[in-house]
Amino acid sequence: MGKVVVMDHPLIQHKIGIIRDKETSSKEFSEMIGEIAMLMCYEASRDLPLEDVEIETPITKTTVKRLKGLKMAVVPILRAGLGMVEGFKTINPAAKVGHIGLYRDPETLDPVEYYCKLPSDIARRDVFVTDPMLATGGSASAAISMLKSHGAKSIHFMCIIAAPEGIRRMQEDHPDVDLYVGALDEQLNDHGYIVPGLGDAGDRIFGTK
Repeated sequence: MGKVVVMDHPLIQHKIGIIRDKETSSKEFSEMIGEIAMLMCYEASRDLPLEDVEIETPITKTTVKRLKGLKMAVVPILRAGLGMVEGFKTINPAAKVGHIGLYRDPETLDPVEYYCKLPSDIARRDVFVTDPMLATGGSASAAISMLKSHGAKSIHFMCIIAAPEGIRRMQEDHPDVDLYVGALDEQLNDHGYIVPGLGDAGDRIFGTK
């Protein structure tokens, strides 16, 4: 079973408090999303494999640590997941970026793919899927299924706010995927919004209320 890591770093919790506030402007909200993603990426990359490499300093030869194999890939779920990419790449500028677009069918409520563009070497990269909110888990689960169908093997999911229902869905559908969560909230309401949550992350990032 993949692990569920709820971030307890004080800076992450402080910034999540800011974005929960309905008075926070779209500009500040967007900036905070990026900063939270950067801090979460730092924490989530703690277990990446390293290898020894011999280099020469200005003084002498020595052995240093470097990330083993190819660098990471970050794959935002459009559109809200885009808000987390810049912060992620601040920590990992060599990371390649893919994109997955999904919308919810108004009748079946199932996620439907409308866009998927991934790095050609996705199967050999540590992939981090980003979406600020994990509500029912339907879109996140579908996105990860798409990644697996393209050969991705090492997949992690990163969200800022999660509902217990979404966590359960992800563990049932993708028990091999580690989940990195900024805050685990109480529940979903009758409209599928996370409580207490922060509203619609995409609308607040892009100012499209």
